Amino acid sequence: MKTVQAMLAEAEAAVPRISPDEAKGLLGRADVLFLDVREPTEVVASGKVRGAVAVPRGLVEFRADPASPMHDAAFDRAKTVVTYCASGGRAALVGKTLKDMGYANVRNLGGFKGWLDSGGEVDKA
Repeated sequence: MKTVQAMLAEAEAAVPRISPDEAKGLLGRADVLFLDVREPTEVVASGKVRGAVAVPRGLVEFRADPASPMHDAAFDRAKTVVTYCASGGRAALVGKTLKDMGYANVRNLGGFKGWLDSGGEVDKA
């Protein structure tokens, strides 16, 4: 049996955390996918990283798997995927899941607030 703390520790060990400034250097690149895993109401309330794809945590596996009828073409195992959520926990868990699914280059930006506080570009819903 695993606790949520153990699952988070495992995810955080598997998926490197990057700073908002590091993430800004990746913004707009064709080989990078920014992935917002917050719930739709959260995204509507605050916006999202410019150009990010918003997929709630519970649907990521279905969107990321090319064999799934729900596959989203924005997901490509050749891309670097930068995950984020409100505080970083969901982003870490999704990052580990994506790594388990064959996405080799996954990074955790952490929380959206850090992006906002750093002056990161935002798309409003």
